[in-house]
Amino acid sequence: MYKRIMVALDQSFMTSRVLDTAIELAKSTGARVAICHAIDETVLAQRDVAMMLPNSVGKTEARLRLGAQGFVEKAAETARAAGVEAETMVVESEKKHVSDMLIEAAAEWKADLLVVGTHGLRGVERFFVGSVAERLVRKGRRSLLLVRGEDPND
Repeated sequence: MYKRIMVALDQSFMTSRVLDTAIELAKSTGARVAICHAIDETVLAQRDVAMMLPNSVGKTEARLRLGAQGFVEKAAETARAAGVEAETMVVESEKKHVSDMLIEAAAEWKADLLVVGTHGLRGVERFFVGSVAERLVRKGRRSLLLVRGEDPND
């Protein structure tokens, strides 16, 4: 079945649910896990605004990368504690959408499955925020497991 599972995490409320799903699937199939975080291009683009503030650009980017690396490493420690072999990666681009970065990272790592969370946004909110999950469904060439966030109305 699956031998290489990439799990894409952001720092949202549902990260633990996505990670737990990927860990359980990896344990049941004996798969390795790569925990990936994509630094959003809009965050990097804000650097242009920060250019007006001397010495802030480099420090902000360094903190962003360090925070992302710490975040994925903590998730990998959780996977390892559960007995799953895990590695980490942080990807970024000033020009690419998060979905494109994840597709490329999954291909490069040769993932059999990509596990991502979906917030289930609808209507105008989805239009303005966009949907990484939807783009992965449309553009991706790998199997994809969408982990839906809990519905507060349930």
